[in-house]
Amino acid sequence: MKIVPSIMESVVAELEGTLVKDPDPFTYFMLIAFEASGLIRFTLLLLFWPIIRFLDLVGMEDVGFKLTTFIAVAGVRISDIESVARAVLPKFYMDDIDIDAWRVFSQYDKKVVVTKTPRVMVERFVKEHLKADEVIGSELVVNRFGYAMGFIRDVGSDSGRVAKLFGDEEPSLGLGRSSSNDSNTFMSLCKEQCHAPFKQTNKLLNGHNDVSRPLPVIFHDGRLVKRPTPFIALLILLWIPIGVVLAIIRMSIGLVLPFWLVPYATAAFGGGVIVKGKPPASSGGVLFVCTHRTLMDPVILSYVLGRRIPAVTYSISRVSEILSPIPTIRLTRDRHVDGERIRNELGKGDLVVCPEGTTCREPFLLRFSALFAELTDTIVPVAMNYRVGFFHATTARGWKGLDPFFFFMNPRPIYEVTFLNQLPAEATCSAGKSPHDVANYVQRILAATLGFECTNFTRKDKYRLLAGNDGTVSNNAKNSWLIGCVKKMISTCKPFIH
Repeated sequence: MKIVPSIMESVVAELEGTLVKDPDPFTYFMLIAFEASGLIRFTLLLLFWPIIRFLDLVGMEDVGFKLTTFIAVAGVRISDIESVARAVLPKFYMDDIDIDAWRVFSQYDKKVVVTKTPRVMVERFVKEHLKADEVIGSELVVNRFGYAMGFIRDVGSDSGRVAKLFGDEEPSLGLGRSSSNDSNTFMSLCKEQCHAPFKQTNKLLNGHNDVSRPLPVIFHDGRLVKRPTPFIALLILLWIPIGVVLAIIRMSIGLVLPFWLVPYATAAFGGGVIVKGKPPASSGGVLFVCTHRTLMDPVILSYVLGRRIPAVTYSISRVSEILSPIPTIRLTRDRHVDGERIRNELGKGDLVVCPEGTTCREPFLLRFSALFAELTDTIVPVAMNYRVGFFHATTARGWKGLDPFFFFMNPRPIYEVTFLNQLPAEATCSAGKSPHDVANYVQRILAATLGFECTNFTRKDKYRLLAGNDGTVSNNAKNSWLIGCVKKMISTCKPFIH
């Protein structure tokens, strides 16, 4: 078979087991249960997994899928499911993408995805990241109050819906799992059929497979680091009681012990800090410009330097301010007022600032505010990064006051702190450089140090995409903005600097 897509040819592809490798959507329902409802529903769904698995083995997959759906979403607001589908699921789908299947899929002009998963869970991902035109999936029953009932609405067979979508036209290619009953699926409607593995199919594209990768997931939310397969979910549930105790101990160490002793005590309880580069001598008035990975960045920097260095904050919870072991200076987002505050603090001693204004989990740096470059020439860039096993230490949709707690709940939280040389005088504003040039230069060298990519995204971009607000208010943003954000994502991502 020689596949050479031409103008306006179409493809219909199965999601489970084809575009994404895992044929079982159970783990994504586990994510919905955890992020949209909580630990109780997450645990309940895991307890039912042996029954669901048994139903699959005896040929009652449809019953097992309906049971999974009911437990995961019954009584959950549809808006909460949509929020998780927008902010959490794309990252896990992207991690499971079959790049060979994507390369075949992306060659066609009209792209349709067929999935047994509720459409609301996958539509955002397949349309924005896989660039699909249509999604044919199951539909949840929602009551008039906006709550999912846990049932699947009868909307007809997949093959019937595909036939209705294309009318008299035949889809050019069908991508799906190999099955003995292809004649009863949407695959029978396609002119050509292709099954995994897709490496050989890529060779048949006659050089047309030199395409970009799917749109990367730069922003994502949710507390779980790993996709909760039944085994991983069980480990998480068993670890939580231990993690809570460890988090209390670790946080107490940071609040009670002298700063110089904290790294040693933390190491005894599983934590770790890796320091690279040479910290500058304490001369006063040094502005440490850090990448922003978690709320702990300035705290860890203070531990490494052995002294309490005040940190500039943009918007953290009052709980975090109260529990912070270092002084915090809250900015107002009024450029003149904030500039005066930073100047006053630098007159008293060293200061820490994270010019991205918010955290980013992925290997990307957001746009740096140029304010810091206007206020001093004594700038020391610091590349911060961290590794965790079970729980993310940041959130856009949840309660930020728990961020440090989730960080310390991990079995072995590791921080990496890399000190770069102080900016030379010729790279600062005193040499005639503009503040934006200085900020962009610092962003580039920090990105190069970490192997990250620079972007032009801002705090507002992140919060509008993940939480539907600008990070300071809770009013809902219009859905149409998301399309603009995705377009901006395409235009602003730049290759990382070497």
